[in-house]
Amino acid sequence: MNHREDSHSSTAKQRENLINHVNMAVEKLTGHSFENHSFSVSYILDEEAGRDGGVRPQVPRGASKMGTGSREQEFGQPGAMGGPQWPRHRQQEVPLRILVPTQFVGAIIGKEGLTIKNITKQTQSKVDIHRKENAGATEKAITIHSSKEGCSQACRMILEIMEKEANDTKIVEEVPLKILAHNSLVGRLIGKEGRNLKKIEQDTGTKITISSLQDLTIYNQERTITVRGVVEECCNAEVEIMKKLREAHENDVASLNQTNMMPGLNLSALGIFSSGLSVLPPASGLHGSLSAPANYSPLLGPPSVLGGLYGVPSSGALSLQQATAEQEVVYLFIPTPAVGALIGKKGQHIKELAHYAGASIKIAAADNPDDPERMVIITGPPEAQFKAQGRIYGKLKEENFFTAKEEVKLGAHIKVPSTAAGRVIGKGGKTVNELQNLTSAEVIVPRDQTPDENDEVFVKIIGHFFASQTAQRKIREIVQQVKQQERKHQQTVPTPSQPSK
Repeated sequence: MNHREDSHSSTAKQRENLINHVNMAVEKLTGHSFENHSFSVSYILDEEAGRDGGVRPQVPRGASKMGTGSREQEFGQPGAMGGPQWPRHRQQEVPLRILVPTQFVGAIIGKEGLTIKNITKQTQSKVDIHRKENAGATEKAITIHSSKEGCSQACRMILEIMEKEANDTKIVEEVPLKILAHNSLVGRLIGKEGRNLKKIEQDTGTKITISSLQDLTIYNQERTITVRGVVEECCNAEVEIMKKLREAHENDVASLNQTNMMPGLNLSALGIFSSGLSVLPPASGLHGSLSAPANYSPLLGPPSVLGGLYGVPSSGALSLQQATAEQEVVYLFIPTPAVGALIGKKGQHIKELAHYAGASIKIAAADNPDDPERMVIITGPPEAQFKAQGRIYGKLKEENFFTAKEEVKLGAHIKVPSTAAGRVIGKGGKTVNELQNLTSAEVIVPRDQTPDENDEVFVKIIGHFFASQTAQRKIREIVQQVKQQERKHQQTVPTPSQPSK
């Protein structure tokens, strides 16, 4: 057997093993119950992967997308292998999520599902009707996966169905379009002083309102954008609204691509990239997709997942795994007027943030009431630091402590052993200059510091979120290298022999 045959055989074996693992995961997850919710696991056919010899996981025997254990119903245009056919560029597209009155869900699905199947066929889309979520709720969420044009076309067809049903039944006089969007994206939709939203209203002849921040919880980071007008006007507004949301999402994804520069940060442990950002969850970001204890898609997706700021600590906020991990302390400086927003009513926001991030977060007392900044002390492992700091950055932006065009830049202090300070600076400042060029953060190691009781000194970092995070991780990496070298040196130094008597 030649080398090419060996390689082909090895690839086939790897593919077979991967298929087995995927099928096993699908079978185990399908029907699994969590908090009275039953999982329905589906898969996405990748036509390009199939042509290149990629893996096509098989649907487990007996599994049904519309089975009685499913929490939602999926409808999609059939593909070559019987599964839903997704647009080839689906991974780059943001799904359209809308709320519809529960009494209209039956009309949208149609007899034996014919109406919704017609929608998916004409628009080349995949439509998830979350019919069994929130039992008894007056509204149900629908998620539409397709191209921009496909989402808009499906939305129009659904609005027309609801309008006809409303006219025929006289149940309601008005059926507004309600779009769900992750909170971290909404600020950029609104724009400075509401200019973006006002322009959409003027251009489309609609009236647009957005649900209050008070309606958000750590497990539901979506806000409702309500558009009122005739169907044609609402459809035109949907195009403009989703255009702004997609632009914000794409900017977040571009920023998240920098996370691979962060040594020591376990991205898979963050659990906030599952919302459609192919990396974070903002986070996370679909309605009800964040699961306690915060492992999102929200976002964070993504970032997007990094959106609304919530929480911080109670001493019991850390999980066992986090409590045993190496604890880091970061001193983050925020504008003094933002302290109230961070704490929240009766401390609710800071408590939820602590639980979400798995970190201890304390706001230090002000040395002087006129100080422009207050120090926030964050204690936790790297993943908790990433979550907590990201939420704080996002909160300051959402609460308009920075303008729409202004980048959120905060100062952070971390302590390093005095023996490592020289390594952070480097010969002639070479290392610190490289750090600044690499991360775009300002890194300062004051030379006139007196080490504290633990023989540590401060390193100051100023920058936007990802710049600061990258700098923090790189500096922690240097400190670990110094500690390893010191331990190695101690092990190799011979113990002085006792003098003979």
